[in-house]
Amino acid sequence: MRKGAPPLRTVLSYLRPSAKKMAWGLTIKFLGTVMDLLLPWILAFVIDTVVPRRSLAQIALWGGVMLLCSVLAVVGNIAANRSAARIARDASERIRHDLFSKIAHLSCRQIDGFTVPSLEARLTTDTYNVHQMLNMMQRVGVRAPILLLGGVAVTLTLEPVLTLVLLSVLPLIALVVFFVSRKGVGLFSAMQRSVDALVRTVREDVTGIRIIKALSRTEGEKTRFDGVNRAVSRRETAASTTMALSNPAINFFLGAGLTGVILVGAFRVDSGLTQPGTILAFLSYFTIILGAMLSITRVFVMYSKGAASAARIQEVLAAEGEPETLAAAASDRGAARLSFEGVTFSYGGGEPAVEDISFSVGPGQTLGIIGATGSGKSTLCNLMLRFYTPDKGVIRLDGRDIRAIPLKELRSRFGVVFQNDLLFGRTVAENIDFDRGIAPDRAEAAAGWAQADFVAGLEGGFAHPLAARGTDLSGGQRQRLLVARALAGDPDILILDDASSALDYQTDAKLRQAVRTHCADATCVVVAQRVSSVMGADLILVLDEGRLLGCGSHGQLLESCPPYRELYALQMGEGAAQ
Repeated sequence: MRKGAPPLRTVLSYLRPSAKKMAWGLTIKFLGTVMDLLLPWILAFVIDTVVPRRSLAQIALWGGVMLLCSVLAVVGNIAANRSAARIARDASERIRHDLFSKIAHLSCRQIDGFTVPSLEARLTTDTYNVHQMLNMMQRVGVRAPILLLGGVAVTLTLEPVLTLVLLSVLPLIALVVFFVSRKGVGLFSAMQRSVDALVRTVREDVTGIRIIKALSRTEGEKTRFDGVNRAVSRRETAASTTMALSNPAINFFLGAGLTGVILVGAFRVDSGLTQPGTILAFLSYFTIILGAMLSITRVFVMYSKGAASAARIQEVLAAEGEPETLAAAASDRGAARLSFEGVTFSYGGGEPAVEDISFSVGPGQTLGIIGATGSGKSTLCNLMLRFYTPDKGVIRLDGRDIRAIPLKELRSRFGVVFQNDLLFGRTVAENIDFDRGIAPDRAEAAAGWAQADFVAGLEGGFAHPLAARGTDLSGGQRQRLLVARALAGDPDILILDDASSALDYQTDAKLRQAVRTHCADATCVVVAQRVSSVMGADLILVLDEGRLLGCGSHGQLLESCPPYRELYALQMGEGAAQ
């Protein structure tokens, strides 16, 4: 997709695969609409020409023609509407697919910029608005202009003078539609931003419902939700009210035009300049034109919503994804499997989350990272996986700058358990496999190494279906299954980010022993707040507010790093550090 393309052009490009079907549907719609336009003209001809002849055969003939036109109009419009619904459905499906794919390939920095709730709203509410717009544009957006222009054209042939009276109000109607729809796009964009905030609030409350109840914050959250909900309502009311102004304004101008037509028509009939059948047909066409104008108004309302949503969708589709590889030297820098060289990084250009971090760890070694909450432990893991790129410094894997390694190749070498990882609403085996094609024997063995013996007690064992997010398991059970998922992939580098916080000391010790035994060649990165979880590591990093306070083995840090020594004494007992 061309960067900077107009949003509607981007959306309409998804109609190209259905171009032939759409052309056929629009042709049917055109013919059906023409049949509708012929009915009043035929009626006028019958009243003014056929009826005076007093021929029942001709009246029946033209009545049959009117019936045939009505049937063709109904059948044509139904067929065209069904085709329009299918085309809009298929286009929306393609938009959702590409949008989801694009979101999956956005960098973490880009996701932070858009925010997850906003991306969810764009994938759901905005695609729905675009679907409605595409559907209505094909159904009403084609029919209404044909009825409007065709009605005006036919009335010109019937009675030019009366048509000029009607045409005098159309420019005023066009101005109303233009200004209202132009204002509506901005209002609907603001409303969608409010919907983003609403989705974010609901997402937070649903995810944290247990802690909300535990801390008796239900009323407070109801108040917070009420404020966000009212903001959505206010902006929706402002947008809807603005768009609703078009209907009474159009009705007023059309009513004025109709009044003028009736007055002028009465004088012309009285003067013998116009036939009664012509006036009757003209009023029928006036009704058709009125309906067409109101339909066009509805189209512009939906257009305003769809255009605002299309712009939000295009923002995501036009975002340039992170390149697979970046220009970086790929020189051999020694045997270290993983090394950081003066790495500094900040989220959003603010204060550094980590600053001037340097270390190296080799194959089969364990790196322990310990520090208080917010010290930058998880940030280091994110940088290893290239979820973010350092502001300064270099991260190397087997001597290669990770910026020069394709993302798929890089991440395939990692096994990861994140601090806030989750399980899916699938079976135990599927959660461990995670669509990687892992053999069942390997998955069961990984569960054993992760001390997930409880699986045997579940109904169905590894075929047991889990609830979404694994809410039917305890915290320790979830963590052990997550560790099993990481171990099953036989990773070169295993990252355990606070992966044993819910485990008791005995299970934690067994887990660490199993990892050392069965993943002897892997580099293990253990992120923890408990000294017991990292004290056996070959290298331990002590972090505080993104800065490296100490780096070395457990014994070295006890001698050279007072913060580590104090933490060890606090957790293991006052005499432990002596």
